[in-house]
Amino acid sequence: MNLYQEEEKSRDLSGRLYVMAGIAFFFFFLIIVRLWYLQIIKSDDLKELSENNRIRLVKIIAPRGIVYDFNGNRLVENRPGFNLTITREDLKDLDMLKITLPKMVDIFSEDIDKSLKRGRTLPPYRTIKLKKDLDWEEVARLESFKTDLPGIGLEVSPRRLYPHNGLASHLIGYVGEIEEQQLKRYTATNYRAGDIVGKYGIEESWEKYLRGIDGGKQIEVDALGREIAQLKKINPIPGNNLFLTIDLHTQNTAKKLMKDKAGAVVALNPQNGKVIAMVSSPTFDPNIFATVLTRDDWEELLKDPFDVLTNRAIQGQYPPASTFKAITAIALLEEEIISPSTEIFSGPDFKFAGMTYRDWKDEGHGIINVHRAIVESSDTFFYQTGLMLGVDKLAYYAKGFGLGKKTNIELKGEKAGLVPTKEWKSRIYKEPWYKGETISVSVGQGFMLATPLQMVNAYSAIANGGRLYLPQIVDRVETPSGEVIWRFMPKEIGRPPVSRRTIDIMRSALKGVVNDEGGTARGIRIKGIDIAGKTGTAQVIRLDKEKDKSVEIPYKLRDHSWFIGYAPADDPQVAVAVLVEHGGFGAQVAAPIAREVIRAYLRVGEHEDPDNILKADNQYF
Repeated sequence: MNLYQEEEKSRDLSGRLYVMAGIAFFFFFLIIVRLWYLQIIKSDDLKELSENNRIRLVKIIAPRGIVYDFNGNRLVENRPGFNLTITREDLKDLDMLKITLPKMVDIFSEDIDKSLKRGRTLPPYRTIKLKKDLDWEEVARLESFKTDLPGIGLEVSPRRLYPHNGLASHLIGYVGEIEEQQLKRYTATNYRAGDIVGKYGIEESWEKYLRGIDGGKQIEVDALGREIAQLKKINPIPGNNLFLTIDLHTQNTAKKLMKDKAGAVVALNPQNGKVIAMVSSPTFDPNIFATVLTRDDWEELLKDPFDVLTNRAIQGQYPPASTFKAITAIALLEEEIISPSTEIFSGPDFKFAGMTYRDWKDEGHGIINVHRAIVESSDTFFYQTGLMLGVDKLAYYAKGFGLGKKTNIELKGEKAGLVPTKEWKSRIYKEPWYKGETISVSVGQGFMLATPLQMVNAYSAIANGGRLYLPQIVDRVETPSGEVIWRFMPKEIGRPPVSRRTIDIMRSALKGVVNDEGGTARGIRIKGIDIAGKTGTAQVIRLDKEKDKSVEIPYKLRDHSWFIGYAPADDPQVAVAVLVEHGGFGAQVAAPIAREVIRAYLRVGEHEDPDNILKADNQYF
């Protein structure tokens, strides 16, 4: 090899070394840049990820406030519940877990997939709920094998408990997992997917008071995700406690009396608007919503032929029937169409425009004044005088007593009822108003519709001398430490356009319904206390009395039974409306129930067995 070749070989080797050195330097440079990026630029993020592998934040759910009746009896409380959770970061073998877990807990592998799919947007170290409210056997099995189930955990959270089952379910309501629409509504507050919120009744309408402030704890976990130390804890703040205006004893009595019936009972304090009792029957057990409500359970509730989720006290709209005669009589007196002494022949029927309008009493009532017309509940008296008054005047006074509009009680879903006028029929049906329709409206039939709450509120205004109050269901709100942050104050929402003289005339007549000879509700008198009120029987369909008296009428076509009254008659402390769907005569069915509700609230005498009270010797209407 000559010198030239040796030099050429040396230059070639030197070039290769330069190339290799350059490549090595380049990779070394990349490593330096990467280390700089990780340690300087991404240090905070990586530190957080590292800490999350070891330190985690666990949410502690705040218990909702307790609900009491007026006397401090618990209506709603909390109990501990155990939730099954999964943490994806700690999960080792998902396929094996989906085989093993269903053998320990009532859960399907498809449920696990669905839960993981719902929680896919959460960080991997966050827990995802697989199942709520495990029973004790499931909890015990999981605790025994928790070392064999990495990623699986138990979370303790408060669960709602309704110890009286369906006692006041439509009033109190129930809770459930927040829905997307509610999340949008609560955007300004601290709500997240999976949170429990009020869904119905006061649980919903008083949510802002009942909901507490969640806490949390910072824990250290091992490689399997098990807690080994608690580093920091912020205790949750329980929700505020509600004290309702409800009297538990009266509520319970009303519920028992409505057993196996469809309808409603509403009792108010006529002096201030406090709701003493509110029963809608049939009822439901709100505890089923506090656990895991299956699709089958929900569909069964929705398909129930008696619409158990409907609060008939505020959502049931019924013809008020003869209970409306009190308002018709007031309108007649105020408009001076009749005076207290005006006497009118009220026979067994009234003929008008080729139609015959019958009275409930086959032989009629003879020549009577307005006092006797209310006491005996004469139909033909009000057929004649209602025509003289006209539908628009009737509507004016009906609306003055709060009919045809919501009372605005703090419960969702209240209905407004209907007070017809000439303008209303022209607008809705594109037809003129016929005088024959006024005859029906004057006795609370035809187009006229009202809720039990509206009617008892109207009678409360008669009882207290002419003041309409906003019905209220909460007496006060207290913090967990007992500080009162909200207290009931009566809210007057209107005064019917009626003189005190006319109201006194009507109060005397309503007292006579129960206490005068021939009164339609004489069978509900209580020794030592006077009740005032009015019976009513609302027709569902028009039947020919002669043709149909011997025919068995289907349940859905039977008349509704009404009674609305108050007591004591001269110093009213409680007003009660009872509506029994398809119950028949008001004096026979609704009035005895009202008597027992009054007796329960006033603590008068011994209460009769609810199964026997309907056997009283009442006059039928």
